[in-house]
Amino acid sequence: MVALTRRSLLISGIAASRLFGQQRGASFPSDAGRYADPLTELDVYRLTKPDYSTRLTAWYNRGIARNSGWMLCCCDRGGSPQAFRLELKSGEMKQLTQTEELDGATLSLTPDNRSFCYFAGRSLFVSALGGQRDRELYKIPEGWERGAGMTVGPDGTHATFVETTGEASRIRMVTLGQGVVRTVIDAPFAMSHPIHRPMRAQILYRQGADTLWLVNSDGAQNRKLRTAAGEIASPNWSGDGKTVLYLNLPEDKKQLNNIRELGPDTNTDKLVAKTSQFACFGANRDTSVFAGASRNASPAVLLLLRVTQRERTLCEHKSSDPVSVAPVFSPDRQRVYFQSDRHGKPAIYSMHIEKLVEKTDDSVG
Repeated sequence: MVALTRRSLLISGIAASRLFGQQRGASFPSDAGRYADPLTELDVYRLTKPDYSTRLTAWYNRGIARNSGWMLCCCDRGGSPQAFRLELKSGEMKQLTQTEELDGATLSLTPDNRSFCYFAGRSLFVSALGGQRDRELYKIPEGWERGAGMTVGPDGTHATFVETTGEASRIRMVTLGQGVVRTVIDAPFAMSHPIHRPMRAQILYRQGADTLWLVNSDGAQNRKLRTAAGEIASPNWSGDGKTVLYLNLPEDKKQLNNIRELGPDTNTDKLVAKTSQFACFGANRDTSVFAGASRNASPAVLLLLRVTQRERTLCEHKSSDPVSVAPVFSPDRQRVYFQSDRHGKPAIYSMHIEKLVEKTDDSVG
Protein backbone atom coordinates (compact mmCIF):
# COMPACT_ATOMS: atom_id res chain seq x y z
CA MET A 1 0.00 0.00 0.00
CA VAL A 2 1.36 3.44 -0.92
CA ALA A 3 1.43 5.91 1.96
CA LEU A 4 -0.30 9.23 1.28
CA THR A 5 1.40 12.27 2.70
CA ARG A 6 -0.34 15.51 3.54
CA ARG A 7 1.46 17.12 0.61
CA SER A 8 0.31 14.46 -1.89
CA LEU A 9 -3.27 14.75 -0.67
CA LEU A 10 -3.13 18.51 -1.08
CA ILE A 11 -1.73 18.26 -4.59
CA SER A 12 -4.30 15.65 -5.63
CA GLY A 13 -7.06 17.80 -4.15
CA ILE A 14 -5.90 20.83 -6.13
CA ALA A 15 -5.72 18.77 -9.32
CA ALA A 16 -9.20 17.39 -8.76
CA SER A 17 -10.62 20.86 -8.10
CA ARG A 18 -9.01 22.15 -11.28
CA LEU A 19 -10.47 19.30 -13.28
CA PHE A 20 -13.87 19.95 -11.67
CA GLY A 21 -13.69 23.63 -12.56
CA GLN A 22 -12.53 23.00 -16.12
CA GLN A 23 -15.71 21.14 -16.94
CA ARG A 24 -17.67 24.37 -17.00
CA GLY A 25 -17.44 25.86 -20.47
CA ALA A 26 -16.49 22.51 -21.99
CA SER A 27 -17.82 21.90 -25.50
CA PHE A 28 -19.00 18.54 -26.80
CA PRO A 29 -19.40 17.44 -30.44
CA SER A 30 -22.79 16.56 -31.81
CA ASP A 31 -24.40 13.23 -30.93
CA ALA A 32 -27.38 13.99 -33.16
CA GLY A 33 -28.84 11.41 -35.49
CA ARG A 34 -31.84 10.97 -37.75
CA TYR A 35 -34.22 8.08 -38.35
CA ALA A 36 -37.52 7.45 -40.10
CA ASP A 37 -40.38 7.07 -37.67
CA PRO A 38 -41.82 3.51 -37.90
CA LEU A 39 -45.37 4.81 -37.69
CA THR A 40 -45.41 7.79 -40.09
CA GLU A 41 -42.08 7.42 -41.94
CA LEU A 42 -41.39 11.10 -41.22
CA ASP A 43 -37.85 12.09 -40.22
CA VAL A 44 -37.20 12.31 -36.49
CA TYR A 45 -34.02 13.96 -35.22
CA ARG A 46 -32.57 12.72 -31.94
CA LEU A 47 -30.44 15.62 -30.74
CA THR A 48 -28.81 13.97 -27.71
CA LYS A 49 -27.50 10.49 -27.02
CA PRO A 50 -29.63 8.14 -24.87
CA ASP A 51 -26.49 6.88 -23.09
CA TYR A 52 -26.85 9.87 -20.77
CA SER A 53 -29.94 11.76 -19.56
CA THR A 54 -30.93 15.06 -21.16
CA ARG A 55 -34.11 16.79 -20.09
CA LEU A 56 -36.18 19.77 -21.16
CA THR A 57 -36.99 22.65 -18.83
CA ALA A 58 -40.45 22.84 -17.21
CA TRP A 59 -43.29 23.23 -19.72
CA TYR A 60 -43.95 26.83 -18.69
CA ASN A 61 -40.35 28.02 -18.51
CA ARG A 62 -38.41 29.84 -21.20
CA GLY A 63 -36.07 27.20 -22.62
CA ILE A 64 -35.58 27.99 -26.32
CA ALA A 65 -33.76 31.13 -27.50
CA ARG A 66 -35.84 33.77 -29.26
CA ASN A 67 -34.00 33.13 -32.55
CA SER A 68 -34.88 29.40 -32.33
CA GLY A 69 -31.19 28.59 -32.67
CA TRP A 70 -30.38 26.98 -29.33
CA MET A 71 -31.93 25.50 -26.21
CA LEU A 72 -31.24 25.49 -22.47
CA CYS A 73 -31.46 21.96 -21.08
CA CYS A 74 -30.25 19.75 -18.22
CA CYS A 75 -27.79 16.94 -18.93
CA ASP A 76 -25.71 14.54 -16.82
CA ARG A 77 -23.17 13.54 -19.48
CA GLY A 78 -20.38 14.77 -17.17
CA GLY A 79 -21.56 12.65 -14.26
CA SER A 80 -24.04 15.02 -12.54
CA PRO A 81 -26.99 17.12 -13.75
CA GLN A 82 -25.78 20.44 -15.17
CA ALA A 83 -27.13 23.21 -17.40
CA PHE A 84 -26.14 22.95 -21.06
CA ARG A 85 -26.57 25.02 -24.17
CA LEU A 86 -27.71 22.75 -27.01
CA GLU A 87 -27.28 24.11 -30.55
CA LEU A 88 -30.42 23.03 -32.34
CA LYS A 89 -28.97 22.93 -35.86
CA SER A 90 -25.61 21.31 -35.21
CA GLY A 91 -26.36 19.33 -32.04
CA GLU A 92 -23.20 20.64 -30.34
CA MET A 93 -23.40 21.18 -26.58
CA LYS A 94 -21.67 23.51 -24.13
CA GLN A 95 -21.70 23.03 -20.36
CA LEU A 96 -22.86 26.18 -18.54
CA THR A 97 -22.68 25.21 -14.85
CA GLN A 98 -20.61 23.19 -12.43
CA THR A 99 -22.67 22.85 -9.30
CA GLU A 100 -24.25 20.26 -7.03
CA GLU A 101 -27.92 19.23 -6.81
CA LEU A 102 -29.06 21.26 -9.82
CA ASP A 103 -32.79 20.92 -10.48
CA GLY A 104 -33.15 20.91 -14.26
CA ALA A 105 -36.88 21.65 -14.12
CA THR A 106 -36.11 25.09 -12.66
CA LEU A 107 -33.82 26.17 -15.50
CA SER A 108 -35.21 29.28 -17.17
CA LEU A 109 -33.80 31.84 -19.58
CA THR A 110 -34.33 35.51 -18.84
CA PRO A 111 -36.38 37.36 -21.51
CA ASP A 112 -33.26 38.96 -23.03
CA ASN A 113 -31.60 35.52 -23.43
CA ARG A 114 -28.44 36.81 -21.76
CA SER A 115 -28.80 34.97 -18.44
CA PHE A 116 -30.58 32.04 -16.85
CA CYS A 117 -31.78 31.08 -13.38
CA TYR A 118 -31.95 27.78 -11.55
CA PHE A 119 -32.14 26.13 -8.14
CA ALA A 120 -29.31 23.95 -6.90
CA GLY A 121 -30.17 22.38 -3.57
CA ARG A 122 -31.60 25.14 -1.39
CA SER A 123 -30.02 28.02 -3.32
CA LEU A 124 -31.35 30.10 -6.22
CA PHE A 125 -28.72 31.25 -8.72
CA VAL A 126 -28.55 33.57 -11.71
CA SER A 127 -25.82 33.10 -14.31
CA ALA A 128 -24.76 35.10 -17.36
CA LEU A 129 -24.51 32.88 -20.44
CA GLY A 130 -21.08 34.24 -21.23
CA GLY A 131 -19.87 34.40 -17.62
CA GLN A 132 -17.72 32.09 -15.56
CA ARG A 133 -19.42 32.54 -12.17
CA ASP A 134 -22.93 32.07 -10.87
CA ARG A 135 -24.40 34.51 -8.39
CA GLU A 136 -26.40 33.17 -5.47
CA LEU A 137 -29.56 35.23 -5.15
CA TYR A 138 -31.29 33.50 -2.28
CA LYS A 139 -31.17 30.48 0.00
CA ILE A 140 -34.20 28.68 1.46
CA PRO A 141 -34.21 29.43 5.23
CA GLU A 142 -34.15 26.78 7.93
CA GLY A 143 -37.58 25.40 8.72
CA TRP A 144 -38.71 25.69 5.11
CA GLU A 145 -38.37 23.45 2.05
CA ARG A 146 -38.51 24.31 -1.63
CA GLY A 147 -41.82 23.54 -3.33
CA ALA A 148 -42.36 22.46 -6.92
CA GLY A 149 -41.65 25.00 -9.64
CA MET A 150 -39.71 28.19 -10.28
CA THR A 151 -40.16 30.73 -13.04
CA VAL A 152 -38.76 34.07 -14.21
CA GLY A 153 -41.33 36.80 -14.88
CA PRO A 154 -42.00 38.26 -18.34
CA ASP A 155 -40.08 41.47 -17.52
CA GLY A 156 -37.03 39.56 -16.28
CA THR A 157 -36.86 41.39 -12.94
CA HIS A 158 -38.00 38.63 -10.57
CA ALA A 159 -37.83 34.89 -9.99
CA THR A 160 -40.86 33.33 -8.29
CA PHE A 161 -41.07 30.03 -6.41
CA VAL A 162 -42.79 28.21 -3.55
CA GLU A 163 -41.58 27.37 -0.06
CA THR A 164 -43.34 24.83 2.16
CA THR A 165 -43.37 24.01 5.86
CA GLY A 166 -45.58 21.18 7.05
CA GLU A 167 -48.90 21.50 5.21
CA ALA A 168 -48.53 25.26 4.70
CA SER A 169 -46.71 27.11 1.92
CA ARG A 170 -45.90 30.56 0.58
CA ILE A 171 -45.10 32.10 -2.79
CA ARG A 172 -41.86 34.10 -2.77
CA MET A 173 -40.44 36.60 -5.26
CA VAL A 174 -36.74 37.52 -5.49
CA THR A 175 -35.31 40.38 -7.54
CA LEU A 176 -32.62 39.24 -9.99
CA GLY A 177 -30.67 42.44 -9.44
CA GLN A 178 -30.19 42.71 -5.68
CA GLY A 179 -31.69 39.47 -4.45
CA VAL A 180 -34.39 41.24 -2.42
CA VAL A 181 -37.05 38.73 -1.34
CA ARG A 182 -40.67 39.17 -0.35
CA THR A 183 -43.67 36.95 0.28
CA VAL A 184 -46.57 37.27 -2.16
CA ILE A 185 -49.08 35.11 -0.30
CA ASP A 186 -49.33 32.40 2.37
CA ALA A 187 -51.66 29.40 2.17
CA PRO A 188 -52.61 26.55 4.55
CA PHE A 189 -52.04 24.05 1.73
CA ALA A 190 -49.18 23.16 -0.63
CA MET A 191 -49.03 25.57 -3.56
CA SER A 192 -46.93 24.67 -6.62
CA HIS A 193 -45.80 25.79 -10.07
CA PRO A 194 -46.30 29.57 -9.96
CA ILE A 195 -46.49 31.08 -13.46
CA HIS A 196 -46.45 34.83 -14.12
CA ARG A 197 -49.19 36.22 -16.32
CA PRO A 198 -47.96 38.05 -19.45
CA MET A 199 -48.93 41.73 -19.62
CA ARG A 200 -50.37 41.72 -16.08
CA ALA A 201 -48.97 41.63 -12.54
CA GLN A 202 -50.61 38.33 -11.60
CA ILE A 203 -49.47 34.79 -10.79
CA LEU A 204 -51.20 31.52 -11.63
CA TYR A 205 -50.51 28.64 -9.25
CA ARG A 206 -51.74 25.13 -8.46
CA GLN A 207 -53.30 23.39 -5.48
CA GLY A 208 -53.02 19.64 -5.88
CA ALA A 209 -53.86 18.09 -9.23
CA ASP A 210 -57.27 19.67 -9.85
CA THR A 211 -57.29 23.31 -8.73
CA LEU A 212 -55.91 26.56 -10.16
CA TRP A 213 -55.63 29.87 -8.30
CA LEU A 214 -54.81 33.41 -9.43
CA VAL A 215 -53.29 36.12 -7.24
CA ASN A 216 -51.97 39.61 -7.86
CA SER A 217 -48.22 40.00 -7.48
CA ASP A 218 -48.84 42.17 -4.40
CA GLY A 219 -50.86 39.36 -2.79
CA ALA A 220 -54.27 40.97 -3.38
CA GLN A 221 -57.35 39.39 -4.97
CA ASN A 222 -56.37 35.77 -4.42
CA ARG A 223 -59.09 33.59 -5.93
CA LYS A 224 -59.80 30.04 -7.03
CA LEU A 225 -60.50 29.72 -10.77
CA ARG A 226 -63.44 27.83 -12.18
CA THR A 227 -62.27 24.77 -14.12
CA ALA A 228 -63.90 21.62 -15.45
CA ALA A 229 -64.24 18.65 -13.09
CA GLY A 230 -61.23 16.35 -13.15
CA GLU A 231 -57.46 16.64 -13.00
CA ILE A 232 -55.51 19.42 -14.68
CA ALA A 233 -52.35 18.98 -16.77
CA SER A 234 -49.96 21.37 -18.54
CA PRO A 235 -51.67 24.65 -17.51
CA ASN A 236 -50.07 27.70 -19.10
CA TRP A 237 -50.90 31.21 -20.24
CA SER A 238 -51.62 32.07 -23.84
CA GLY A 239 -49.02 34.35 -25.42
CA ASP A 240 -51.11 37.48 -24.87
CA GLY A 241 -51.94 36.54 -21.29
CA LYS A 242 -55.71 36.72 -21.84
CA THR A 243 -56.46 33.06 -21.18
CA VAL A 244 -55.11 29.91 -19.56
CA LEU A 245 -54.91 26.75 -21.69
CA TYR A 246 -55.00 23.47 -19.80
CA LEU A 247 -55.58 19.78 -20.34
CA ASN A 248 -58.65 18.39 -18.59
CA LEU A 249 -58.51 14.75 -17.50
CA PRO A 250 -62.17 13.90 -16.73
CA GLU A 251 -63.12 11.94 -13.63
CA ASP A 252 -64.92 9.48 -15.93
CA LYS A 253 -61.98 7.65 -17.52
CA LYS A 254 -64.19 6.64 -20.44
CA GLN A 255 -64.31 10.29 -21.51
CA LEU A 256 -61.63 11.81 -23.74
CA ASN A 257 -59.01 14.13 -22.31
CA ASN A 258 -59.64 17.59 -23.70
CA ILE A 259 -57.94 20.95 -24.11
CA ARG A 260 -59.84 23.79 -22.45
CA GLU A 261 -59.46 27.57 -22.31
CA LEU A 262 -60.12 29.55 -19.15
CA GLY A 263 -60.70 33.31 -19.15
CA PRO A 264 -59.95 34.68 -15.65
CA ASP A 265 -61.26 38.16 -16.46
CA THR A 266 -64.57 36.89 -17.86
CA ASN A 267 -64.92 33.89 -15.51
CA THR A 268 -65.41 31.56 -18.46
CA ASP A 269 -64.17 28.07 -19.18
CA LYS A 270 -64.78 26.46 -22.57
CA LEU A 271 -63.84 23.38 -24.57
CA VAL A 272 -61.24 23.91 -27.29
CA ALA A 273 -60.88 20.35 -28.57
CA LYS A 274 -61.11 16.73 -27.52
CA THR A 275 -57.89 14.75 -27.86
CA SER A 276 -56.73 11.19 -28.41
CA GLN A 277 -55.94 10.92 -24.70
CA PHE A 278 -53.18 13.54 -24.47
CA ALA A 279 -51.11 13.25 -21.29
CA CYS A 280 -49.53 16.69 -21.85
CA PHE A 281 -49.43 19.36 -24.52
CA GLY A 282 -47.90 22.65 -25.61
CA ALA A 283 -49.28 25.53 -27.68
CA ASN A 284 -47.80 28.05 -30.07
CA ARG A 285 -48.02 31.72 -29.12
CA ASP A 286 -51.42 32.46 -30.68
CA THR A 287 -52.83 29.07 -29.56
CA SER A 288 -53.81 28.13 -33.11
CA VAL A 289 -51.78 24.89 -33.04
CA PHE A 290 -51.17 22.39 -30.25
CA ALA A 291 -48.61 19.61 -29.91
CA GLY A 292 -49.60 16.76 -27.62
CA ALA A 293 -48.21 13.47 -26.35
CA SER A 294 -50.75 10.66 -26.11
CA ARG A 295 -50.79 7.92 -23.50
CA ASN A 296 -52.95 5.40 -25.35
CA ALA A 297 -51.98 2.02 -26.77
CA SER A 298 -49.97 3.68 -29.55
CA PRO A 299 -48.19 6.55 -27.73
CA ALA A 300 -47.40 9.29 -30.22
CA VAL A 301 -46.64 12.99 -30.63
CA LEU A 302 -49.46 14.71 -32.52
CA LEU A 303 -50.33 18.11 -33.95
CA LEU A 304 -53.83 19.45 -33.33
CA LEU A 305 -55.13 22.42 -35.36
CA ARG A 306 -57.56 24.55 -33.42
CA VAL A 307 -59.62 25.64 -36.41
CA THR A 308 -60.35 22.09 -37.59
CA GLN A 309 -59.95 20.25 -34.25
CA ARG A 310 -58.22 17.50 -36.18
CA GLU A 311 -55.06 15.71 -35.18
CA ARG A 312 -52.12 14.64 -37.28
CA THR A 313 -49.64 12.08 -35.98
CA LEU A 314 -46.01 13.20 -36.19
CA CYS A 315 -44.21 10.21 -34.69
CA GLU A 316 -44.16 7.62 -31.94
CA HIS A 317 -42.71 8.73 -28.62
CA LYS A 318 -42.94 5.43 -26.69
CA SER A 319 -41.85 7.15 -23.49
CA SER A 320 -42.21 5.24 -20.22
CA ASP A 321 -43.69 8.48 -18.81
CA PRO A 322 -45.92 10.25 -21.37
CA VAL A 323 -46.26 13.34 -19.13
CA SER A 324 -42.51 13.95 -19.39
CA VAL A 325 -42.63 14.08 -23.21
CA ALA A 326 -43.70 17.75 -22.86
CA PRO A 327 -43.72 18.80 -26.56
CA VAL A 328 -42.85 22.44 -27.19
CA PHE A 329 -42.78 24.64 -30.29
CA SER A 330 -39.78 26.64 -31.42
CA PRO A 331 -40.54 30.40 -31.46
CA ASP A 332 -40.74 30.35 -35.28
CA ARG A 333 -43.13 27.35 -35.15
CA GLN A 334 -40.98 25.37 -37.58
CA ARG A 335 -39.94 22.69 -35.09
CA VAL A 336 -41.45 20.64 -32.30
CA TYR A 337 -39.13 19.42 -29.55
CA PHE A 338 -39.93 16.67 -27.07
CA GLN A 339 -38.34 14.31 -24.57
CA SER A 340 -38.40 10.51 -24.52
CA ASP A 341 -36.54 7.55 -23.06
CA ARG A 342 -37.60 5.19 -25.87
CA HIS A 343 -33.97 4.42 -26.80
CA GLY A 344 -32.54 4.28 -23.27
CA LYS A 345 -32.18 7.29 -20.98
CA PRO A 346 -34.19 10.51 -21.58
CA ALA A 347 -33.07 12.31 -24.74
CA ILE A 348 -34.31 15.33 -26.70
CA TYR A 349 -35.94 14.83 -30.09
CA SER A 350 -37.02 17.20 -32.84
CA MET A 351 -39.37 17.16 -35.81
CA HIS A 352 -39.57 19.62 -38.68
CA ILE A 353 -43.12 20.89 -39.21
CA GLU A 354 -42.53 23.75 -41.69
CA LYS A 355 -44.62 21.92 -44.29
CA LEU A 356 -47.48 21.52 -41.83
CA VAL A 357 -47.58 24.85 -39.96
CA GLU A 358 -47.18 28.36 -41.35
CA LYS A 359 -44.03 30.15 -40.23
CA THR A 360 -44.60 33.06 -37.86
CA ASP A 361 -42.54 35.05 -35.36
CA ASP A 362 -43.54 33.92 -31.90
CA SER A 363 -40.38 35.36 -30.33
CA VAL A 364 -42.05 38.53 -29.07
CA GLY A 365 -42.61 38.55 -25.33
